[in-house]
Amino acid sequence: MLIAAAVFTALAALVHVYIFVLESIRWRQPATWKIFGIPSQADADTTAPLAYNQGFYNLFLAVGALVGLVLLFTEAREAGYALALLSTGSMLAAAAVLLSTGRSRLRSAAVQGTFPLLAVVLLLLSLTV
Repeated sequence: MLIAAAVFTALAALVHVYIFVLESIRWRQPATWKIFGIPSQADADTTAPLAYNQGFYNLFLAVGALVGLVLLFTEAREAGYALALLSTGSMLAAAAVLLSTGRSRLRSAAVQGTFPLLAVVLLLLSLTV
């Protein structure tokens, strides 16, 4: 169970690193701002500081999940669980907040939240074994 939890924690982290790249590095590129429904280059330029900041939130969540993942397989296993659950739980909560902004965000929320959901469930189940 712990191995499956680790796999989904790692996948959740990778998705959030990708989101970081989109939001903080590639935001002003037309292919990127179209993914986020930004209608024009001017709008992408206006929202770039917000996206840059948001991208780093995603990166920090990914780093937390990865550090937790490493700690899960050391003597600091309890700290690993805590960090992995905090990070993936925050990712899941962020996906729920995204979905609360409208049904048009369902696909994005699913991309952002599916791996964290599976990680949280499997991490909690592996605690009981």
